[in-house]
This record gives sequence, C-alpha cells and structure tokens, in this order.
Amino acid sequence: MTRAISISASIIYNSRKESTSYKLCEIIKKVLHQSGAECEILDLREFDLSPCIGCGKCFESKRCYKDQDFNIIYNKLIKSDCIFFVSPHYAPIPAKLSMLLEKMGEITFLHWWKDNAYKSQMYNKPAGIISHGGGSDWALSSYKAMVNDTIANALDTIQCKIVPYNAEWNTGISLPVQSVIEKKRHFSYSNI
Repeated sequence: MTRAISISASIIYNSRKESTSYKLCEIIKKVLHQSGAECEILDLREFDLSPCIGCGKCFESKRCYKDQDFNIIYNKLIKSDCIFFVSPHYAPIPAKLSMLLEKMGEITFLHWWKDNAYKSQMYNKPAGIISHGGGSDWALSSYKAMVNDTIANALDTIQCKIVPYNAEWNTGISLPVQSVIEKKRHFSYSNI
C-alpha cells in the first residue's frame, strides 16, 4: 500500500483544522484513500521545531542531536512513498516549514559535500507542492515564485523529485483564497 505524508505548514495556531492548509491536506488524504493509498497529515503546529545552527553533529547520525520533533517528522518522511507540502504564503514560507527543510537540506548537503555521488534518504521521493494565499488569480504567479519555487529549491537540495502540475506550474500549484473571515481570535479562509 502506498504511504503518503501530507504536511500542513500553517502556523496560525488557533485555526487548527479550520486552516486552509489543513483542509487541503484533508482533501489530499480523502483522494488518496479513494485510490487505495493511506495518508497521514502532519500539522507542523503540533511540533516544536527549532532552527538549524549548522553544528554538523547530524553528519554521523543523519538526525538532529537536539531536535527530537524534527527527527520524528524526518523518520516519517523517509518511510513514506510520497510527500505533499501544503503551504500558505508567508514571508515567503512559514517558519516551521523553513526549519524542517533547512535541517533536511543540511543533512543532505554535509554528505553530498564529502561525496558528490551521495544519495540522500529522500532521494527521488516524489514531492507535490500546493501553495495558497489571499487574493485573486492574478496573485497566483507570485505565490508560485515565492512559495512553490522556494520549497522546490529546498526539496531539490534534499534530492526529492518535484511533481509538476503542468509545464507552466512545474513546481506544483497555487490556489487563491477568495475570502478571510475572523472567528474568535483566528481567521478562517473560504472558497479555495
């Protein structure tokens, strides 16, 4: 059975399962389930990730010596058959997603630097990217450049295989959020 991981990168804590990122992950999970695959949603808000400090201690273990939450996520990603990254447009991507990609990139780069033939534990793993943000269709190309291409560049360093949407959207797809509604200390998005 195909095992997928769908990462919800939203950082808006109070929105939880109402966030657009999480809702999109639920759609991915439902579609994959209908095709006989299983999918686990990883909500990055549930993990206490810390930034990479470039200490190099991950070289031997291929894990972060001080960030067990990263190691939990990384182990799940390695065991999966494919990954989906669902990210809102924040300056340009959410901090926790940046920390996750940064540490995976550092682990891969340190080994590749010593041996250019090195194949990471994520080598050739298919990765789909879905970004979203407020605004109309005119904003989508900027989301592609700022969000999708940023994530794709990091995934390329990690040696994942980026799954294109089409020739124009070669680093995944961006979806517009048509409206934002404030609900008791968090925002809810609609019309994705």
